[in-house]
Amino acid sequence: MAKNTVRTATGRTLDDLNIEAVRAGELTAEDFRISGETLRHQAEAAEAAGYWQVAENLRRAAELTGISNQEVFDIYDALRPGRRTYDDLIALADRLEKELAAPLTAAFVREAAEVYQERGFLRDSDSSAKRRMSVAKGDPHEGAS
Repeated sequence: MAKNTVRTATGRTLDDLNIEAVRAGELTAEDFRISGETLRHQAEAAEAAGYWQVAENLRRAAELTGISNQEVFDIYDALRPGRRTYDDLIALADRLEKELAAPLTAAFVREAAEVYQERGFLRDSDSSAKRRMSVAKGDPHEGAS
């Protein structure tokens, strides 16, 4: 990818990003954000070099450029072990896919939900916590839905 084809999220070229423009107040933090297009180009280059996992990460990152920073932080927080239930993570994945046009990230969240479930990294839902308490008291049917 040639230097003059790389653009920031606001459409600036790399040549536009210089100290003189910063001092003159012509640039904002938004001018330094990477664009989804640039990340997709980087993914193509990574894949061509045989780095398919890096390419997948870059493609997910490209999807996230269209989502607010707060929402990205919320997604990160949701993926921390013990923070969400399985159903919460599946609902997040559905929202990413249907509302936020991020199907690769949605697939990643679904995969995380499955792995977290297998490894016991999920927050207990009210129904599963009640069921476990009933089983611990000796009645495996009490509290079952």
